[in-house]
Amino acid sequence: MELYPAIDLREGRSVRLFQGDFKKEKNFGNPIEICKVFVDQGAKWIHVVDLDAAKTGVFSQGPTIAEIVEVAKGVPVQVGGGVRDLNRAESLLSLGVRRVVVGTIAVENPNRVRAMVTALPGSVAIGLDTRDGKVSIKGWTKSSGQSIEEVLSGYVDVMGSIGALVVTEIGRDGTLGGPDLEGLKSILGQSKIPIVASGGVGTLEDLRKLAMLEADGERLSGAIVGMAIHEGHFSVREAIEACKA
Repeated sequence: MELYPAIDLREGRSVRLFQGDFKKEKNFGNPIEICKVFVDQGAKWIHVVDLDAAKTGVFSQGPTIAEIVEVAKGVPVQVGGGVRDLNRAESLLSLGVRRVVVGTIAVENPNRVRAMVTALPGSVAIGLDTRDGKVSIKGWTKSSGQSIEEVLSGYVDVMGSIGALVVTEIGRDGTLGGPDLEGLKSILGQSKIPIVASGGVGTLEDLRKLAMLEADGERLSGAIVGMAIHEGHFSVREAIEACKA
């Protein structure tokens, strides 16, 4: 299982939100310097979320994302937040981003996302953020009323071209209270897309549990960790070791 240390961008700063609430933000400073630390400690992926674009749809973090890609020195960068059409996806990939994550549009317009996946095989991940079993959209501000299984039913014909499924439990995101192991296990048993878990990791033991999670012979492809690393609960280097459990 790969570790994806996370950088959430808001107005050029690295921040973390508590349970997806834009009013409950912690500022962690310069995202470029943070990325350098992640890479120096051995990160094999960097996960970036453009919170401004996720909320407003306006793409203003391009220069910062390009600089993150540059200082990552070849470590692949995955970017989500406000990616709602092929042009935006291609713009990010042209900056050197390895994979883009689509969320809201994957729920609202599966035909468009199927076309994106077909045009950019392996470079598009679907990010589904859940609260109380239902997928949220618009930067976590609105419920779609659909479950993950219902959303994925629209992608059966392109499953093999989807780069990853990024699953976030909003109620656990930024809380350090532990991941939703049972929810993730149920998804593992139903989807053949590589699954990257996000939300709630607070300890190295949480990462070990995620690494050992299995259903129908499938295991998690990766885990996104933000708050625990930013607050110094453990280092990227320690987290990578825990992911090898």
